[in-house]
Amino acid sequence: MASTEKSPGENALAALPSGAVRSFETELSGAAILPADPEYERARGVWNGMIDRYPAIIARCRGVADVVASVAFARAHDLPLAVRGGGHNVAGTAVCDAGLVVDLSAMRSVHVDPDAKTARVEGGATLGDVDRETQLFGLATALGAVSETGVAGLTLNGGYGHLSREYGLAVDNLRSVDVVTADGEVVTASAEQNEDLFWGLRGGGGRFGIATSFEFDLHEVGPEVYSLFCWFHGDDTAAVLEEFREWTADAPRNASVLAFAARVPELEAFPEETWGELAVALFGSYRGDLEGAEECFRSLRERATPIADLSGSMAYTDLQSMLDEDYPDGLRYYWKSIFLTDLTDEVIDIVESYTDAAPSALSTIDLWHLGDAVEEVPRDASAFWHRDKPYMLTVEANWEDPVDDDDANVTWAREVFAAVQALPVASGRYGNFPGLNEDPEKLRFGDNYERAISLKERYDPDALFGTIGGEESRTDGEESRVDGE
Repeated sequence: MASTEKSPGENALAALPSGAVRSFETELSGAAILPADPEYERARGVWNGMIDRYPAIIARCRGVADVVASVAFARAHDLPLAVRGGGHNVAGTAVCDAGLVVDLSAMRSVHVDPDAKTARVEGGATLGDVDRETQLFGLATALGAVSETGVAGLTLNGGYGHLSREYGLAVDNLRSVDVVTADGEVVTASAEQNEDLFWGLRGGGGRFGIATSFEFDLHEVGPEVYSLFCWFHGDDTAAVLEEFREWTADAPRNASVLAFAARVPELEAFPEETWGELAVALFGSYRGDLEGAEECFRSLRERATPIADLSGSMAYTDLQSMLDEDYPDGLRYYWKSIFLTDLTDEVIDIVESYTDAAPSALSTIDLWHLGDAVEEVPRDASAFWHRDKPYMLTVEANWEDPVDDDDANVTWAREVFAAVQALPVASGRYGNFPGLNEDPEKLRFGDNYERAISLKERYDPDALFGTIGGEESRTDGEESRVDGE
């Protein structure tokens, strides 16, 4: 017998005045999706299959006026509010229970000015949308490394990717942001206008307003780049990571490398006898004169005998989408990150030992090489604080099986994280890989925390867009549910 129990979304919708809901539906040029609508189940789903929330209304916005109307409706009826860009934040911040989701996924336009080397990007666009348009002119901006990620969430939380060491974080490439504030005002934030808001948007997540469009600086990148993608046997993990550490000491800015420990996937690109074997891999890129790529990466590729070396020249857009298949919609994810002042032998030992203990063969432990252009921006120049750290370690628990395996995989990730966090070289947090937002916000903002709190009190005193620190939560105890990647 089917259950007749109503979802949080159905209960919240029933409590709203029906006339107000009808007026809101009429006011939108987009669509208001309600729990009874055929589209609702698909529309409430996000990338992380662990997230199962039931909003009262999903407002699929077609323009800024729809966003303003949605903010006004949420305020008027004291509804929790979430903002969906690409829906890729691992904590599921793009959807909420019993509230209103401002869905920007239909707002994906990208306008490129090749002469000014800028791009205007709407808040629902993905990295792939941006790369597709900018690469027509041999240009790119510094974004992430998975093309299906949303631009908004990635950028507002900082934004690391292949181009970071050369051109900075995604936030460092912002010229301006158009924002709908908590009182429904439409403003532009830049170095010349609403400078304090611009400071907070660059690293503060979506806590200060809804970003409806971004203006980015562009750089000459591609269309061809060199991709490093080399896999080694697990027995060589320490040797490969030691070589990676040595390489990062004086790596050129136009090259980037991410190291990760994993298990060999069951793909034709790898010898069948190695499938499921422990491995360590290097993934990166080289831009500019491609003749220098082989020499740049030679020591990394020759440190040990590879299982498979898939390196070579490719289109920049292909580089940006290489990892898409590894992170499909609906897989279950729990990711956490912590910054490192050094890649010590103790860190390498943890990476090596805990990879073997992972409950899922899809899980990885990643080491990002940071610094250079990121570090050169003063730490108090934007809300993003942890610029001085040369490395970041990310624990990626990825698994297919449903709820029964959730505890085992989350527990494993937290054990890895605790082991790293206990080391003196580890500190801070990164907003794009936040677990389930269970950690204190001060770990993310560092010495920018008090200024972020003051800015929050000015622009969103009622915490419509989630909370910072000790503020009273409007979203059932979670830190934030806005601007999912």
